[in-house]
Amino acid sequence: MKGAKPKPAGNVIPMKGDERVVIDAPDLLGEDAKKIWDELAPGLASRGRLEPHYRYQFASYCESVAAFLAATNEVAIGGMWYAVKTRNGLQQKKRQAFQIQQDAANAMRRDAALFGLSPVDESRLGDNGQGDLFEKLMQQLKGGPSGSN
Repeated sequence: MKGAKPKPAGNVIPMKGDERVVIDAPDLLGEDAKKIWDELAPGLASRGRLEPHYRYQFASYCESVAAFLAATNEVAIGGMWYAVKTRNGLQQKKRQAFQIQQDAANAMRRDAALFGLSPVDESRLGDNGQGDLFEKLMQQLKGGPSGSN
């Protein structure tokens, strides 16, 4: 057969239903948390990690990030410590903003794990799933590849 070769763009039909809908942020979020939601939600939705029933857990993550950023700003301005004179002499005390920063960072790490927002957690939630717990052991028993060679 002779003639012009078909153009792939004309023959490829996009799959319907493949686009994921990005759910809106809950109204209860603060302005900074809503900005974080708008920044991160599309990427999570495209990976199938932000379904409607995860909305409030992700809202918790966004509020934690907003609190972390606000507290980090306060720490940058006022420092982590202040001095106070007591009967035992001059002592260093943590500023409240420093404690808020630490608490928010802990909450961020906890919630980030649920959505795969760190490299380790992302690989854990990857497309391969958790895999077979005994796969390597069974391969070794069958004489297959082992990690010690």
